[in-house]
Amino acid sequence: MSTMTGNELHLKPSLAKSLLTVALVTAAILLIPLVAMQFTTEVVWTGSDFVIAGILLAFTGLVLTFALRKLRTTKSRLIAAGVIGLGFVYCWAELAVGIFTNLGS
Repeated sequence: MSTMTGNELHLKPSLAKSLLTVALVTAAILLIPLVAMQFTTEVVWTGSDFVIAGILLAFTGLVLTFALRKLRTTKSRLIAAGVIGLGFVYCWAELAVGIFTNLGS
């Protein structure tokens, strides 16, 4: 996966590309509320909202990337993506409005 030589960390090109893709997709998704805030008062995010959303999106992307690399069959990949997606939606909703707890309230 990676090799350490001295103070350097070398990643395989495919892993580096996957990590870059996760970072770019996370940034692109975070641009949506940032741009929306410029045009409407309906969207009001604070800096901590962006940080938490960024962490949640990046973590989800990294877990999905890891799962898709490890699983070989299409069926197992679809199941894993579905479970990871549902986990993401649950966390997002819980943090936003507190569906089952009062975390978002």
